[in-house]
Amino acid sequence: MSRIAFCLVFVCVARAGFAQPSQHAMSPALRIAAAVSPAPAGMRSGATVMDYDSTGTLVTVREGKGLLICLADNPRGKSFHVACYDRELEPFMARGRALRAQHVSDDETDSIRAREIRGGTLAMPRHPTALYQYVAERDSVDAAAGVIHGASYLYIVYMPFATTATTGFPAQPLDDGGPWLMYPGKPWAHLMIGPPKAATITLGK
Repeated sequence: MSRIAFCLVFVCVARAGFAQPSQHAMSPALRIAAAVSPAPAGMRSGATVMDYDSTGTLVTVREGKGLLICLADNPRGKSFHVACYDRELEPFMARGRALRAQHVSDDETDSIRAREIRGGTLAMPRHPTALYQYVAERDSVDAAAGVIHGASYLYIVYMPFATTATTGFPAQPLDDGGPWLMYPGKPWAHLMIGPPKAATITLGK
C-alpha cells in the first residue's frame, strides 16, 4: 500500500504544510467542484464545503444541508488532496486539526482524542460513517481546465471499536484494494478500501 493510500484526511489536512504556499490556481467554483468530487454524485450538491483562505485557515465557503462535509485541496500540500466525510465525524476531525495546529504530536493527538471519546467529551458516531477521498500528484492537475489525472481513490468506513473478530475483515492490506480494518479496537477503527486503478477526473462533469 503506497504512502498516498495511507494519507487519511485527519492526517493530510493537518500535515499539508510541507510545501511552500502557492496561489489557488483553480477558480473558486472549480475548487468547490474539486472538493465535492470524491463524493457520490447524488451527494455533492448538498455538501458543506470548507476551503483554505489566504492565511491558510480552513473556513466554510458553502453551507449545505446534506450528509457530507467536503474539504478543498490545501495549496500548501505537496500532493493534491480532496476529501468528503459524514458530518457526524466533524467533531473528531476538528479536534484533530485543532490539536495539530498547536503542534501536538500525532501520537499524543490520538491519545487525547481517545480519552475524550471514552470520557464522553468528544462525540464520535457509534454507527458506520463514510469518508471519500483521492490524492493526485500536483503536476498531474490541469487547474485551468479542471482536470485531475492519476487520482488515487481511498474509501473509508469508520466503525468505532470494530475488531477483526467482530467484523471478519483482516487487519492487513489486501493486494486487490479490498476492504481491510485499520486501527482495530480503537475509537476510530475503520475499513480501508483502495481501488487499485487511478482515475482521470473532469470537474463539473
